[in-house]
Amino acid sequence: MKLLYTNFHEGNGGGHTTYIRELARALAGTHEVHVAAPPSSRLFAEAAILPNVQVLAQSFPNGLRWPPTILRAVRQLRDYLRTHQFDIVHVNGSADHRLLISAMKGMSPRPRIVLTKHNTKPMQGLRHVLRARRHTDKVIAVCEYVRLQLEATPYRVCQPQTVYNGVDTMLFAPLDDGQAKDLRAQLSAATDTLLIGSSAGTGNYKGWTDLVDALNLLDAQERRRVHVVIAGIPPTAKQLAQVHAANLQSQFHFPGLLEDVRPVIAALDAGFVLSHDVETISFACREMMSMGKPVMVTNYAGLPENIRTGEDGWVVPVHGHQAMAATLRQMLQDPQALHQMGDAARAHALAEFGIEDFVRATEAVYRELLSHR
Repeated sequence: MKLLYTNFHEGNGGGHTTYIRELARALAGTHEVHVAAPPSSRLFAEAAILPNVQVLAQSFPNGLRWPPTILRAVRQLRDYLRTHQFDIVHVNGSADHRLLISAMKGMSPRPRIVLTKHNTKPMQGLRHVLRARRHTDKVIAVCEYVRLQLEATPYRVCQPQTVYNGVDTMLFAPLDDGQAKDLRAQLSAATDTLLIGSSAGTGNYKGWTDLVDALNLLDAQERRRVHVVIAGIPPTAKQLAQVHAANLQSQFHFPGLLEDVRPVIAALDAGFVLSHDVETISFACREMMSMGKPVMVTNYAGLPENIRTGEDGWVVPVHGHQAMAATLRQMLQDPQALHQMGDAARAHALAEFGIEDFVRATEAVYRELLSHR
């Protein structure tokens, strides 16, 4: 098969980048794989060094850009499509889907179009009716919550199918090294510290600032023992002001965007993903569980689909400060249980989160589409 993956994000790209990179890496050995992404994106940089993957520096300007900018982008993508005659184009957002539709205008035959729905944003209205009926052959949902959401949209005609995101469970394996121990020592000299953290980033919708309110519900002795580390883009001044207002600045740590988050995850006692918008399934959650960390998640979208409650993690309400505080107290009171839950999280990841199943199921979607061509 000749495959083209597209993604519009110009910066880090978050889970979109991980999703496309891992598919491209796995399938490039048996298929001809191309990736089209903005040259300033992390995806472009990471795809460019993958063996047997061809990369196109492609912008995906939105409707607010000057028409000549959009026209140049459309022409470039159209020329690329005509040159390579792809079997499948796999789009990952509205911006790249929209540009692809313009680039394919009048093209016959055209490639099959697969769309992955990575977020919970609504997809209603006439433009989505037209895209679903004329310009989309299949929709992949990254969790069951999203699949059910899609069934109530025009994209139900594309027979949405759940394919869970997979992670490299061998790469994200438990570590026991000095680097993790050194990090714990840097964050707190106290031996009774509970270190919780997240590699999901600092975006507002990630809900990490809810921990400020949750910590304030603990008594002073309990609160002193909890430290929080969050990897990702540094927090905004407004977010930091909330931490400072609660006098918790010495207990929140922000190592920034990391090329390798594994040492930070290895240092944790437990992870968290407390999103209240946009999020679907969370690569970060699955990576932390794969490394043997139990994870506290909110009951938002597909996040609970990662967790066996009480066995390898906890599910709390969105903005549920009381429930978050109670969970933190439970962690403080029974640290030995965290190790047992971490073992269960690792076993769960090995059984269900592997990248092999993710790639195999996605490839099966492509083959099914082409068999009915």
